[in-house]
Amino acid sequence: MIEKFNGIFYLIVFLAHFIGIAAYCFQTIVGTKNFMDKFGIDYSAATVVRFVGALMLGWVIMAIYIMFIRPNGVDGTWAFFNLIFIIHFCVMLTNFYSIKIDKTGMNEKNQSNEGIIAPAVFLILMGILCYGLSDKIYII
Repeated sequence: MIEKFNGIFYLIVFLAHFIGIAAYCFQTIVGTKNFMDKFGIDYSAATVVRFVGALMLGWVIMAIYIMFIRPNGVDGTWAFFNLIFIIHFCVMLTNFYSIKIDKTGMNEKNQSNEGIIAPAVFLILMGILCYGLSDKIYII
């Protein structure tokens, strides 16, 4: 499995990234009420919060498939890696705009920069993976 990821470093980055995403999945799908309380989100948005969690769950399932089931590992999976990278970038920019500029719906409870920092960290991790695995993921 380590050779599928060009060594232990990229395997650890892959695991760190998708374990982090899985943690947010769990918080948004299973611990919805606590997640919403943490950020001061009204309970009427529970369906949308779970919707976002379900999207992230799809990423985690695909990552598990690539890691454990797919015979070629990451070979030729450029679309998956690039899509996740672009999504993290868009989420980071959108959250920056929402938290720092627009401030619609902001209150004392949701002034946290976690909405900017978490996608930025995920973006960096995915950037490292796209670069470090480029010899494998861009094989067609």
